[in-house]
Amino acid sequence: MPLVEPSLLEILACPACHAPLREDADASELVCTSDTCGLAYPVRDEIPVLLVDEARRPTA
Repeated sequence: MPLVEPSLLEILACPACHAPLREDADASELVCTSDTCGLAYPVRDEIPVLLVDEARRPTA
């Protein structure tokens, strides 16, 4: 089962860099597809939390 509706995922973008997002169902996150950004936003109770302050930074 998807974390968010596919039609919603099509229009969502990373708040930091505006790149598209992809689902990481195992981590319950929406992850930025940009090579330079890569922030991961949590999905809580089927609601994406698209706040940069709540995002997880990628590990190098």
